[in-house]
Amino acid sequence: MKTKLIIGLLAIGLLFPAKSNAQSLPSGKSIADKTHARDEGVSMSRTLTMELKDKRGKVRIRETTSLRKYFGEEKRLAIFYLTPKSVMGTAFLTYDYPDPSVDDDQWLYMPALRKTRRISAANRGDYFLGTDLTYEDIKLETRISRDDYNYKTIGKELINGHESYVLEGNPINDKIAKELGYSKVKLWVDAKIWMLRKADSWDIAGNFLKTTEITDIKQVQGIWTYHQIHVKNHKTNHQTYFRISDIDYQTEISDDTFTKEALVNGL
Repeated sequence: MKTKLIIGLLAIGLLFPAKSNAQSLPSGKSIADKTHARDEGVSMSRTLTMELKDKRGKVRIRETTSLRKYFGEEKRLAIFYLTPKSVMGTAFLTYDYPDPSVDDDQWLYMPALRKTRRISAANRGDYFLGTDLTYEDIKLETRISRDDYNYKTIGKELINGHESYVLEGNPINDKIAKELGYSKVKLWVDAKIWMLRKADSWDIAGNFLKTTEITDIKQVQGIWTYHQIHVKNHKTNHQTYFRISDIDYQTEISDDTFTKEALVNGL
């Protein structure tokens, strides 16, 4: 009789209940950390073409040279606009510091104004030069923030055939939410290579704002590299396509490239 009771309890999971799927998933924090630990090389140069498409279908093309270099754990990113003439000479520089208590430094040089403007932390949620990504999005690329959100891992899904962890993130406080311009994000992070593959974002009022999809991910010189990003703003129907080519992780880049003086002088 006792044996039959134990068997019955085991059968319905009352004696030793199975662990829930949520308990078997890695934490959002650990996933965020892994996106930052991913090998990105010491330096990288590439051609970054931006295609901006408005709701009427009008398209504008921006071609840039984008350079990145690590100085220890600090990452510096510089973008120099080459075409068209209306934006040629515009340049952007960011210093991404490893210490979360120190605000990152970002500068934008506008040749028409002949002035370099510092982008404050309060403005990092502004859209980057007519695109549908913010200054903060540009800085993070395919990583996810480790310090601005509280994450919850809610499951696994296939994105373009690739198993990915699904995270929900809420800004840690109202001040951060206002800075970022988002009240909530939903993220899909590749479970093998720890690269962001898709992101949905909601605005401060809680309205569904935009979708970002990262595709054509393949190895270049042994490093996992994305080649396309498509962002659609669901409120304005504006879209941005980022296409990356001529990627090089091996050619050394001068430290002087990542200075405010270089923004003015160009490449």
